[in-house]
Amino acid sequence: MRVYNTLSKRKEEFVTLEPGKVKMYVCGPTVYNLIHIGNARPMIVFDTARRYLEHKGYEVNYVSNFTDVDDKIIAKANEEGVSSQEISERYIAECQKDMEALNVRPATTHPRATQEIDGMIAMIQTLIDKDYAYDVDGTVYFRTRKFKEYGKLSHKNLDDLRSGSRSLLVTGEDQKEDPLDFVLWKPKKEGEPSWSSPWSDGRPGWHIECSVMSKKYLGEEIDIHAGGEDLIFPHHENEIAQSECCNGKPFAKYWLHNAFLNIDNRKMSKSLGNFFTVREILEKYDAQVLRFFMLSAHYRSPLNFSADLMDAAKNALERIQNAVSNLSYLVENSSTSENAGSGMEKASASEKVAAKTDNIPASDKTISDMADANYGLTAPEQKILVGAKAFETKFDEAMDDDFNTADAIAAVFELVKYANSNLSADNSKELILAVREEIVGLCGILGLIVEEKEELLDADVEALIVERQAARKARNFARADEIRDQLAALGITLLDTREGVKWKRA
Repeated sequence: MRVYNTLSKRKEEFVTLEPGKVKMYVCGPTVYNLIHIGNARPMIVFDTARRYLEHKGYEVNYVSNFTDVDDKIIAKANEEGVSSQEISERYIAECQKDMEALNVRPATTHPRATQEIDGMIAMIQTLIDKDYAYDVDGTVYFRTRKFKEYGKLSHKNLDDLRSGSRSLLVTGEDQKEDPLDFVLWKPKKEGEPSWSSPWSDGRPGWHIECSVMSKKYLGEEIDIHAGGEDLIFPHHENEIAQSECCNGKPFAKYWLHNAFLNIDNRKMSKSLGNFFTVREILEKYDAQVLRFFMLSAHYRSPLNFSADLMDAAKNALERIQNAVSNLSYLVENSSTSENAGSGMEKASASEKVAAKTDNIPASDKTISDMADANYGLTAPEQKILVGAKAFETKFDEAMDDDFNTADAIAAVFELVKYANSNLSADNSKELILAVREEIVGLCGILGLIVEEKEELLDADVEALIVERQAARKARNFARADEIRDQLAALGITLLDTREGVKWKRA
C-alpha cells in the first residue's frame, strides 16, 4: 500500500509506527455555523481512508477535533447576544447530524479545544523553557527561525516569506522579535472567553490546539495527519514546529491533504453567491449522492461541484442500487437452496434493530472467502465466482494506490456489469448472495449504503418500547437508553407522556 506524503512530495510505502495499528489525526471544523460542502470533503475522504485501513486489518485510532473557541465563534456569539459556548455546542450538534447523514463514522475521539486548555498551557511553558517561545506583555510567540526545519511541509523558504509576503510582515504586532513569529497564547479582550495562565488571562492560538490534542490522544509521534490543502501553511507547518520542538521527535510520518472543492469552476465564496451548506444540498439530493460525488474523484484532485455533476452522481449511484435490488429479487425468486437467505424472518425486534442500525457492512466476507468455502456451488458457478473475484482485487489495488476512490468505484461498476450479465434466477441463492454481498461490502468500505433500508414494523417498535419500559422498571437505564438511541437512529422518536410512551416516525 502506498500513500502520497505532502512532506516528501511523493508516494511512499505505508509502514506504521506500530505493527497493525494506525494513529490518525484529522483537523476538524471551527463550529460557528452549519458546515459547508467544502468542510464535507475531508470528512468523507478521510473517513473512507479509515474504513479501508480497517478493512485491511489495521486497528485505527482516529482523532478529529472541534475548534470551539475562535474569533468567528466569538463574533457569532456577540451578534446573537449569547455565549460562545452556546454557539459552539449548537453547531457541534448540527455538524454531527450532517456527519451522520453522510455516513461519516464518529471518530474514536472528538476532542474539543476548550477542554484541553491545561495541556496547551503546559506545552507552551515547555516551549518557553526550551527557548522556542517568549512572552511579551501576556502574549506568547513562537520563535519560528529557531526551528531550522520550518517550511519542510509547505516547502517554503523563510527568507522568501519575509521578503515576499507583506500580509505576514505587516501585522501591527511590533512587539514580536521577528515578523514571522506566530502566536501561542493571547490576552483576552473585553467580552471574550478566557482562561488563567502564567502569562495572562486569555486563550490559545489556533495552531497549538491541534498539537496538544494530537499528543494527548495519539502520542508524541503519529502515523497520519490529514486535512484540506488550505491547512498546509501555516497551520500544519506551525503544528510541526511546535510539536517537534516540544517533544524532540518527528510529529507525523505521513501528511495527507485533499484538494479544494470549486463551485461551477469558481472558488466557493459568499460574495459570489455560490456558498452552499451541506444542509442546503441535502434538501435537493440524498446524502449518499453527495458522498458518492465526493469520492468520484481522487482526493488530491480538485473537484468541481455543479448541478449537472450531482445529477450524474445520482444516476451512477442508482445503477449500483438497482443492481443490488435486482440481485435481492433474484435471491427471493431463485428456485434453488430455499433455506438460504437473511435469517431475519424469525428475528426478534431487538435483533432487527441491531441489524438495521449497523452501518458497517460485513465487508470482511469477501468473494474469496465464499470461493474457498465452496458452498456446494456447481463448477460453472464456481467459475462465475472466480471471475467476480477479479473485481474485488481491482478495488483493493485502486485503494492501495493512495486511496484512489475513483478507480475503486470503477471496479464496483465493472462488478455490477458482470453480475448483470452472468446471474439470473437459474443460479443458486448462495452464488447470488455472494455477489450481492460483495457489491454491498465494497460499497460499504467507501461508506456508501446501496441496500434499501427495510422499515421496522410497527409491531417491532411496540415490542421494543415494552422492553424499554421493563428495563427502566428494573433500573437497567443503560439498556433503556440503548433502545431509545437505536430507534432514534431509525428515525423513530419516543415521547414519554403521562398517558405512557408515544412514538412517531421522522
